[in-house]
Amino acid sequence: MGEDRVQGDDAAVCQPKYQRIAAALKDAIASGEYGPGVRLPGENDLMSRYGVARMTARQALGVLQTEGLAEARKGAGVFVREFRDGIRRRGIQRLGTGVWGEGRSIWAADTEDRDPEVELLGVTEEAPPEAVAGVLGLAAGVAACVRRRRFLLDGKPVMLATSYLDADLVAGTPVTEPDTGPGGIYARLAELGVGPARFREEVRSRMPSPGEAARLGLGAGTPVVLVCRTAFAADGRVVEVNEMVLDASAYVLEYAFDAP
Repeated sequence: MGEDRVQGDDAAVCQPKYQRIAAALKDAIASGEYGPGVRLPGENDLMSRYGVARMTARQALGVLQTEGLAEARKGAGVFVREFRDGIRRRGIQRLGTGVWGEGRSIWAADTEDRDPEVELLGVTEEAPPEAVAGVLGLAAGVAACVRRRRFLLDGKPVMLATSYLDADLVAGTPVTEPDTGPGGIYARLAELGVGPARFREEVRSRMPSPGEAARLGLGAGTPVVLVCRTAFAADGRVVEVNEMVLDASAYVLEYAFDAP
């Protein structure tokens, strides 16, 4: 099949055919021809329909997986991802005391009428990474309370989160238990007199590690968004560092605030 390239209307433009096929599939998804959870045409189907080599068909399907529009299921094919609208993470409103201070889950505030699930991956005492220890004000090698969770929506994993807290501060409290109770960690910190009064979030993006990709069920080439949140008590003390890894294709990050 040669290079499987075609000329566009502009003779100076030469586009790989796999991109043309991927664009046609994306149009079909956008129009509703292939709805959420529907299997896309397989490699053999695309080869026959477009007269291309298997590698070209594979590359076309790979584009959709890389962009987070489709996911491969071993032995079954490639399917349109079943997410509805992206999760709108309102970075400021979700952290107000009107959420956790009233016993509500910050995570549930992001998902409105949908059915969220939080999977606890572990609660341990261990030395945190050096950078995290420095932010928490812990000496090198001193253990922190570490809570690891995986968040799922519509049955799909969308975020990993690891919270680090001063182990001495939260010793003997529900923060060290599987169920932290209504309002979560921040409500428990408030009961200790060190409830969060200020937050700082740093946002970056990168490709996931193999472990992150596996736990989030990400296809090859799908990026993640990293959000590192630091929670400060009223006296300026850092009471939590939370490192989050988000499936970039599942989230919209929204920040609404008054002009300073």
